[in-house]
Amino acid sequence: MIDPSRPQTFSSEGVVAPLRFRTYRRVWLASLLANLGILMQGVGSAWAMTQMTSSADQVALVQTALMLPIMLTAMPAGAIADMHDRRIVALVALSIELCGAVALTIVECSGSTTPAVLLLLCFVMGGGMALRAPAWESSVSEQVPPAALPAAVALNGISYNIARSFGPAIGGVVVATTGAVAAFALNAWLYLPLLVALFLWKRVAEPSRLPREQLSRAIVSGVRYITNSPSIKIVLTRTFLTGVMGSSILALMPLVARDLLHGGAQTYGVMLGSFGLGAVVGAIALGKVRERMSGEAAVRACALSMGSGIAAVALSGSPVMTAAALLLAGSVWTMSLTLFNIGVQLSAPRWVAARSLAAYQAAISGGIAIGSWGWGRLTDVAGVEVALLVSSTLMLLSPLLGLWLRMPSVGASDQDAESLADPEVRLALTARSGPLVVEIEYRILQENARTFHKVMQDVQLLRQRNGAYGWSIARDIADPELWTERYHCPTWLDYLRQRNRSTKSERELDRRAAGFHVGPAPLRVRRMLERPFGSVRWKEDVPDRPASETMHDTSKLRGG
Repeated sequence: MIDPSRPQTFSSEGVVAPLRFRTYRRVWLASLLANLGILMQGVGSAWAMTQMTSSADQVALVQTALMLPIMLTAMPAGAIADMHDRRIVALVALSIELCGAVALTIVECSGSTTPAVLLLLCFVMGGGMALRAPAWESSVSEQVPPAALPAAVALNGISYNIARSFGPAIGGVVVATTGAVAAFALNAWLYLPLLVALFLWKRVAEPSRLPREQLSRAIVSGVRYITNSPSIKIVLTRTFLTGVMGSSILALMPLVARDLLHGGAQTYGVMLGSFGLGAVVGAIALGKVRERMSGEAAVRACALSMGSGIAAVALSGSPVMTAAALLLAGSVWTMSLTLFNIGVQLSAPRWVAARSLAAYQAAISGGIAIGSWGWGRLTDVAGVEVALLVSSTLMLLSPLLGLWLRMPSVGASDQDAESLADPEVRLALTARSGPLVVEIEYRILQENARTFHKVMQDVQLLRQRNGAYGWSIARDIADPELWTERYHCPTWLDYLRQRNRSTKSERELDRRAAGFHVGPAPLRVRRMLERPFGSVRWKEDVPDRPASETMHDTSKLRGG
């Protein structure tokens, strides 16, 4: 357990600081082995496809099959991770991946593999990864203190990229000597340590004061939060576009090894290993980069370097030069994605962390899936060199995105604020009572009106991302100092959630808006139950329930 009362300092230990914590260290080491297996399986799948078909489109679809499920199921997977025990969710997801790996091994052993079967089983394993990723990523903050979170995110990238450095090379040797079936079988075995590590993790869950959301409502809540969070929207957009433009190097790597370098499975493994080795270097160097450059400057530098590396791969016919270019490309690719990941993690509060990270996974996976398909189609028409050069050109132009979509500045993680007491009510309410209308009256000096209105635009986003709808701000034409904020919540329970989802910075924004209020009387808050015509059917002989039976006590809402 992490003791939050003890001061935590990690700057002198750098990126390895999170390894001090036993649970994180155990899961990290096990995930390294799982990543090795996944990368070996990727080599086996891609090379098996090149042996079954000469179509660049089909070869690139292997990458699409692995990534597309993450894009399609990311938000439900994130909602499930936020609603349920993240350890259990990760265990179920790993079991799905293991079943897919075992099935692929059996099919390959029996000689029944076809392009369609290979893509289908890759899609199944991608589905398991889609379910596991939000649960694992969002649980990191439960295994390390906030000060070590950026290092833990970078260390997760290092784990994957250490595997990328050696997994493809090992996979290439395994495929070349014993066939793709051996790579598939090793992948299945290497899932087992991670299953054990997660089983041994004694996660301490903090009980919620309020009942769990339904899956559909949780998905809507996650989407609403993201669409009303400008900083997260910018990061996700940049992530998606980077995935589309830069995915050529991943999707076309088998064709680079086969057609440009005239090599075999071992050459392909070595090239992937070079890319992975560069990724490790990039993850290790990320801390220094973040100290010396802003997020926007770092992303721009990475894009320019990535574009140069892809161009070098397209124009080089030498394995040595190609490996060097891939070393550079791998380094800056990982830096970019880790910067995006950190931006999302430090911008999202705990209640929606997994859904925000799922949206990040959907953005990068969707970008890679769509980009891989597109680069494969272009390769069929114009060749590998042209596809890579077009990708390089787009990456070199991508820093211009910063003129419209500048990366937000992020610092320490914004912590959840303390829960607010439930408001006093005298009307009998149930969890489903609603819609609820909230009105807040402010008295604002006329010279502060413009500044107040500007602050209230930020308050609007705050209310909406935490669950409100129909927000408005109005000024009394007979009394210009009187302003009324008004918004709706679907039900009484949704209102209680909306009140208690604020982070400390959001609560501070609320206080800033309230600070404009003048006059002897405090802010006047009205909470009203909206009753459209026809929504209530009265019976004369049934009296109203007494105030003592009102269900504003959350223990009653939970059935306690």
